[in-house]
Amino acid sequence: QVQLVESGGGSVQSGESLRLSCAVSEFTNTYSRYLMAWFRQTPGKQREGVAGIDSDGVTKHGGSLEGRFTVSQDAAKTTLYLQMNSLKPEDTAIYYCAARRYPLFPEEGLWENTFTYWGKGTQVTVSS
Repeated sequence: QVQLVESGGGSVQSGESLRLSCAVSEFTNTYSRYLMAWFRQTPGKQREGVAGIDSDGVTKHGGSLEGRFTVSQDAAKTTLYLQMNSLKPEDTAIYYCAARRYPLFPEEGLWENTFTYWGKGTQVTVSS
């Protein structure tokens, strides 16, 4: 069973930055074609796609988050990152790392039910 492990969450003030990391080597060492992404979830709501990057380097950002949130992976493709800048209280959520075994289709969004592998999540809390 592939494991994805998130880290880097915490409590920050509004306007500050955080970088989340997800250890993905177990996945990328097994599959050469893939999509990895970050989702977030607040109580009572569905998981929301935040940003993703596939094995071709194509990125996808959800909604209005592009410009504040940036997804990337290291050159060795062992770690997935989410750089979050200018954080707002409404960004407070549990952030999950996810992966699937095929890349983005043209014009495709980030949909929770298309991902097979999930991390346990890391809490991000932004206070005003």
